[in-house]
Amino acid sequence: MARPLDGVVVVDLSRALAGPHAGMMLADLGARVIKVETPGTGDDTRGWGPPFVGPEDARESTYFLSCNRGKESVALDLKSEDGKDVLTRLVRRADVLVENFRTGVLDRLGFSVERLHELNPRLVVLSITGFGHDGPEGGRAGYDQIAQGEAGLMALTGPSPDEPTKVGVPIGDLLAGMYGAYGVVSALYERERTGRGRVVRTSLLAAVVGVHAFQGTRWTVAGQVPRAIGNHHPSITPYGLFHAADGMLQIAVGSEGLWRRFAPAFGLDREDWATNAQRVDDRDAVIAAVDEAFSSVPLADLLPRLAEIGIPAGEVRTLDRVYAWEQTRSQGLLLDVEHPTLGTVTLPGPPLRFDDGFLGDDGIAAPPTLDQHGAAVRAWLDELEAGE
Repeated sequence: MARPLDGVVVVDLSRALAGPHAGMMLADLGARVIKVETPGTGDDTRGWGPPFVGPEDARESTYFLSCNRGKESVALDLKSEDGKDVLTRLVRRADVLVENFRTGVLDRLGFSVERLHELNPRLVVLSITGFGHDGPEGGRAGYDQIAQGEAGLMALTGPSPDEPTKVGVPIGDLLAGMYGAYGVVSALYERERTGRGRVVRTSLLAAVVGVHAFQGTRWTVAGQVPRAIGNHHPSITPYGLFHAADGMLQIAVGSEGLWRRFAPAFGLDREDWATNAQRVDDRDAVIAAVDEAFSSVPLADLLPRLAEIGIPAGEVRTLDRVYAWEQTRSQGLLLDVEHPTLGTVTLPGPPLRFDDGFLGDDGIAAPPTLDQHGAAVRAWLDELEAGE
């Protein structure tokens, strides 16, 4: 299948997760993503483990494998004349450059935004920082868990206000990458009208604040400071985690119509719980009553019973069971790739699909080994320049 960004060339100078995730999203959409890495060591995540897999002389980090599918790797020392020369040649041919250096680092290497646009006025530059490139704390180093704390997410997550809890994946990094890729495709579309590229900026701080959603307006509009309340919704009851006889499940009674079907089926049809506002005011008692109603019923009986009356529900799966689930595979969410040292490996697949198929249907390359494509990329640049 043709992919939306076929023909777009991306130079990915980023490392760790936020920038690489953005680059991987663009690669999934068909862009040619050339990942520039430090000679000898490569992207920081090549050393993040265990787990490591593969032969002893060619170990690969599963962390690196998670965010670099579909890319080519070129090792360049950007402080050397050769490295700067190759990067200059790449910039001239690129549509997009992705970077997540601390503010000022790219300038000191000789590739300020002004210089980049002097080399290529059509270049779209994606710059991802920890807390923003300017402002009183612009330029701070950004690490996901620190950003989750600083941006308020940990205060909303966990069993109680006294136990702030990080999300189980580096969500600030991932969101910044997603917002960054969204900004890039918007800038590429705009370039079709203007003929010029622009700088797209986001940060871990901006990305987390950007998904505060109703928790943000609870403060900005209503003046309430949201706090962590565990696995239950602050504005809808019952909506959250409950306990069956042999395991856990979650339900979402998200409307009064659903409540009117749910309550009599489980002996909870009380006048003082008739509205969601009443149930939220008496949340602890409602939760306890639902738990009691579920406590003697096995999941194998409870889930079909809930489905029969139209109550959204689901069990809580460990990741091994998620990837063994036929529904997961049916959505193209597992991707088999041929890695040069690992052989066939299965990766989590692209989360988008189009009407003519899955993004992985025509093959997405495995994450590269360090400098795997160095010679090929240099030869490509030579060929382009020879044809001018």
